[in-house]
Amino acid sequence: MTIGERIKEKRIEAGLSADYVADKLNKNRATIFRYESNKIKDVPITIIQELAKILHTTPEYLMGWGTTDNKEITNISSISVQRIPLLGAISCGEPKFADEDRESYVEVGTEIKADFCLRAKGDSMINARIYDGDIVFIRKQSIVENGDIAAVVVNNDNEATLKRFFYYREKALLVLKAENPEYKDLEFSDEELNNVHVLGKAVAFQSDVK
Repeated sequence: MTIGERIKEKRIEAGLSADYVADKLNKNRATIFRYESNKIKDVPITIIQELAKILHTTPEYLMGWGTTDNKEITNISSISVQRIPLLGAISCGEPKFADEDRESYVEVGTEIKADFCLRAKGDSMINARIYDGDIVFIRKQSIVENGDIAAVVVNNDNEATLKRFFYYREKALLVLKAENPEYKDLEFSDEELNNVHVLGKAVAFQSDVK
């Protein structure tokens, strides 16, 4: 079962209307139906926790954790997870504004050392296996090595893009390269460099099975 199906199941079991649940969450009934139909992905954990209280269940059940009918399992180890803030979208094509949305989080294993993540848009990084809609995890750092994939803000903090980073000090030239031959390099030199800064290095990504 999906998260949405479990939410709907528990709401019906409790005899609660979508309007009642919406009122308790300070949402509208359309939002509740969107949760139940999985049209809203990455439901914030804070909403899951509130829904669990309203529906007389646990966050673990709604998330699908530990739903093995209490059968003893000896060949599976528990996984430690962390919540990483999802700050909005970053362009994998032409630079696009990276809008911050600090109410959304993505849960991943603790082995990923990242400060925030962004949802990729576009196809310019497909040869690096980063596709439209993928979640890219970023470690904050203002300097990266040549060849690293980096989240870079350009044009006075109004736009951001995900590209391979190459800086040629002797030429005072920054080149942001796509991983798709259909896209031209983005080049910045001399005074233009004042309008560019690195958000961080891409350290991992999360992709849906296609």
